[in-house]
Amino acid sequence: MFKRYMDYAKDNPKGYWFKAKWFGWGWTPVTWQGWAVTLAYVLLIVAFAFTIDENSPAREIAFTFIIPSAILTATLIRICYAKGEKPGWRWEMPKEK
Repeated sequence: MFKRYMDYAKDNPKGYWFKAKWFGWGWTPVTWQGWAVTLAYVLLIVAFAFTIDENSPAREIAFTFIIPSAILTATLIRICYAKGEKPGWRWEMPKEK
C-alpha cells in the first residue's frame, strides 16, 4: 500500500504542492515546497505555544496564541487551495489507470 501511495504522490504532472488525501477531506504535501510550508506551519504553531505559561491570563493567551494560530491556519488553507488539487471527500483509494 505504501508503494501505491508513493506512486500516487509522484504522479503529479501539474506540479501540485499538495495532493488530495485518499480518505477524508484535505491535502497531503507531495513536493518539497509543500513539505516546507507544512514544516513552517508546525514550527510557528509550536513557537506560539511556547509563549504561554501557567500564569498567562486568558486575554494574553488569545493575543499570543489563539489569534496567530487562526491566522496561520487560514493562511495554510489558502496556500493548499492555491497550490493543491481540488479538495473533496474521498472514501477509497484512487482507481488505477
